[in-house]
Amino acid sequence: MTTYDFTAPLWRWSDEGDDAGSWHFVTVPIEHSERIRDELVVPPRGFGSVRVAVRVGATAWETSVFPDSKSGCYVLPVRKAVRRAEDLEAGDPVPVSLTVRDDT
Repeated sequence: MTTYDFTAPLWRWSDEGDDAGSWHFVTVPIEHSERIRDELVVPPRGFGSVRVAVRVGATAWETSVFPDSKSGCYVLPVRKAVRRAEDLEAGDPVPVSLTVRDDT
C-alpha cells in the first residue's frame, strides 16, 4: 500500500439546486493521481472510484476518491463530521495522508 501525503485547499462543489454546504472536496495533486492510476492492480470501482484510508489531523476514515475529468485528478470527499472535527472551511489548506486500500 502506498501512502500519499499532501496539502490542498478544501473546496465546495456547487450545482443549481444543491444544498450549498453538502459536498466538500480536496483535489489529490496530479502527480499523486497519476501514480494511483498507474499502481492499481484491479480495475476501479463504480464511477472510477478507488477505495482509500484517509487521515486529516486527528480524524481518520475510509472512503473513496473519484476521478475528475476536468482536472485529470482524483477528488477526495470530506464529510461534514470531519470538517467540524478539524475546524475546516472552504478555502482552508488541508493536510491529507491518503492510503490506497488493498481491497480496491
